[in-house]
Amino acid sequence: MPSRTLLRRALKSDQREFLAAVRRSERLHRPWVRPPSSASQFREYLKRLDDGLHCGFLVCRRDTGAIAGVINISNVVRGPFHSAYLGYYAFAGHESRGLMREGLRSVLKHAFRRLKLHRLEANIQPANAASIALVRACGFRKEGLSPKYLKVYGRSRDHERWAVLAR
Repeated sequence: MPSRTLLRRALKSDQREFLAAVRRSERLHRPWVRPPSSASQFREYLKRLDDGLHCGFLVCRRDTGAIAGVINISNVVRGPFHSAYLGYYAFAGHESRGLMREGLRSVLKHAFRRLKLHRLEANIQPANAASIALVRACGFRKEGLSPKYLKVYGRSRDHERWAVLAR
């Protein structure tokens, strides 16, 4: 089956579509993730992608070019650890269609083949069933629970640690 998605880097010219998608997706994202929601936050996001420790991908629909979601690899650590963290979110209207699963599988290939990482870790709030289903479908395994791991929407929240290793 041909891929329905393509991955690409976010560009300055994506700002309008990206921010409109974030606004449309507020109910979908809360309380799980807080993506860039202003022009200045979007510019900061683009700047962070140039620092060598982060790389981000827009998951776009191949048929329309619309941005369906975002997948970020962050805090890349080299040396013996060769690991990074993974963050992602779909945009409203594109969720539950398998597009993020296709995108994540492509990002995993990039992470393990091109970036030569050994491990990727995703930290997910335990009640986020859709996110857990996504990583499980892509070969991640649950490693444990980190109490009050990350502040989201002003509140420290527990997160499960899910990881996948290079094969």
